[in-house]
Amino acid sequence: MVPYKSIINGGLQSGKVIIIQGIIDHDVKRLEINLRHKTGIAFFYSVHFDENLVVHNTYEEGIWGDEERSEGMPFKRGQPFHVTIYCSHDHYVVFVNGNKAHTYKHRYTKLENVDVLEICGKLRLTFVQP
Repeated sequence: MVPYKSIINGGLQSGKVIIIQGIIDHDVKRLEINLRHKTGIAFFYSVHFDENLVVHNTYEEGIWGDEERSEGMPFKRGQPFHVTIYCSHDHYVVFVNGNKAHTYKHRYTKLENVDVLEICGKLRLTFVQP
């Protein structure tokens, strides 16, 4: 079911891998993956199909940080997708369909407190490993 929300048992740590698989609707405009903690979003990953880009950011204490925008679209409307988010000690690495797509340096560094995975958008999830 989307929107999807689940607990990441024990929070994040270096070496943690999150896997998300599904099928994107034909008329999707945005797809979001959030890694959250109690007071904000450590990693906001927003796919903008209408602008052909991906936005990364952090939301902390009611304030959004500076957006990082990546040109190019690793996702295709109406197609299956496989996302792997690898958490290292200093950044997230996002792989889409087996290809390295994005890297985002940790702004929120208390990884053990990042304990919720959220997924939103017009898509059907087929597998999630938080």
